[in-house]
Amino acid sequence: MARLTVMESFLNRYRSITVLLLVVFAQLVLLAVQVKNDQDVRMIRLWTVTAVTPVARAIEAVRGGAAGLARNYILLRNADAENRRLRAGLDRLKVENIFLKNELNTAERAKALQVLQSHVPSKTLAATVFMAGAGSNSKVVFVDRGSVSGVERGMAVVTPDGIVGKVTEAYPVASQVLLVTDPGFAAGVVSQKNQARGTLKGQGTPLCKLDYVPYGQKIEPGEWLYTSGDDRIFPRGFPAGVVKSVRDVQPYQEIFVEPGGLQRGSFEDVLILMGGVHMAIPDSPPGSQPVYIGPAAPPAAGPAGAGPDAQPPAPVAGPLTPADELKSAYKAAGDAQGHTFGAGQVGSKPPDFTRLGLPAPAGAAGSGPAARGAAPPAKPELGPPAGRSPVGNAAAPPGR
Repeated sequence: MARLTVMESFLNRYRSITVLLLVVFAQLVLLAVQVKNDQDVRMIRLWTVTAVTPVARAIEAVRGGAAGLARNYILLRNADAENRRLRAGLDRLKVENIFLKNELNTAERAKALQVLQSHVPSKTLAATVFMAGAGSNSKVVFVDRGSVSGVERGMAVVTPDGIVGKVTEAYPVASQVLLVTDPGFAAGVVSQKNQARGTLKGQGTPLCKLDYVPYGQKIEPGEWLYTSGDDRIFPRGFPAGVVKSVRDVQPYQEIFVEPGGLQRGSFEDVLILMGGVHMAIPDSPPGSQPVYIGPAAPPAAGPAGAGPDAQPPAPVAGPLTPADELKSAYKAAGDAQGHTFGAGQVGSKPPDFTRLGLPAPAGAAGSGPAARGAAPPAKPELGPPAGRSPVGNAAAPPGR
């Protein structure tokens, strides 16, 4: 109530001035509505736009900032969710890739074992390595075949790359295999080239040692060793390893061998020899690959418009040399007697070259046998010596 009273008193006191201001403002508005500037824009519109623009700009800046902040925040949340989804998909694809690679490796190993089984006359049993022996330096593994499957102690274990070891313990559903690198392993072997015999022993290291090869017995680095069958465990003919180094010492040489069955470092599928059958030692090392020979190069392109069967252009005839004359004479003599040079069989009768017509080329003065004074006789009493031409030593008759 007090505020209304103050307002009424103020309006009553300044009523005239207030009415005057309102009249002036109304006049200005009417003038602004009627008057235009030099650009044909009404003054009322110009004043209104000029007065409202700063306020509208400030309001738009505040609104745009708030909207951009909200929009960026939402997009960041969406990007984080998208990143999580992509990472989960990538991890899933990695797992699937590893699984497929393992399946492919398993299929390749199974195929290699199947090929080995088809080529080996011995009775074999496929097994899978499922556990290694305890200890970092353990040289034993366990396979998933045991006495229930007919496995017995002392049976040989091989892979397509070579021998792996032998069964030392046969349990009902599993067997323990002693690897070739174990110090307690030994097998009789023979070299491929020189048939040098020895005993392959494990050293507890990636390389084995070949013992009992006498000094002077020829054996070379890179030579393959095969089982000899002397140990009555491994049949003859299985690859055992490749010789890495040879040192001549007395009385036995010092030879180190890389086992063929362990060259790849790890293995998962093996074959247990249930009944060994001796085989011949092959002439070539195992794992030799065929050599690819590419196709022959296509013929050179002929002149434009020529087909693929077009013959090359004949050489341009030039002046005949004495050798050309002699060749033509021999060719004419062979044609006259029905002889085809290069087609005669062993023991066939050669053409008779006792009479040769060697015409001197026209216009070639000083060339040819006649010009040199060495014309051939019309009818010699004796034929030419074997392996020599009847006209000096110029050339031998073709086809002889």
